[in-house]
Amino acid sequence: MITPLVIVLWIANITLDTLGQIAFKYSATAPQNRSGWYYWIDLFRNYWLWIGIGSYVAEFLLWLAFLTLVPLSQGILLGSINIIAIMVVGRIIFKEAFTLYRIAGMLFITGGVILVGLS
Repeated sequence: MITPLVIVLWIANITLDTLGQIAFKYSATAPQNRSGWYYWIDLFRNYWLWIGIGSYVAEFLLWLAFLTLVPLSQGILLGSINIIAIMVVGRIIFKEAFTLYRIAGMLFITGGVILVGLS
């Protein structure tokens, strides 16, 4: 049964997963020095990396709470909407392309999530 708490946990999970992915992208592309250990030193000094890690830790805890309230098969399918959010935000922030196949995939995922949500 979908309750307001389930919806809040689901939206929070989508938000934190998207934030984590965007933070990791920023942290991976930020270091200017790309040679050897200097890249890794710059990477671990980057606050975006730590935002990503923090987002994933919080998301993990919320995901566990979410799964206590919904069946696993439903939870996994509802969780796949994260892919759509990440693609849209990636398009907005990083100017990543929306190809015909990506749009078709997004529509199939959205349709599947709607069908699962209705069941």
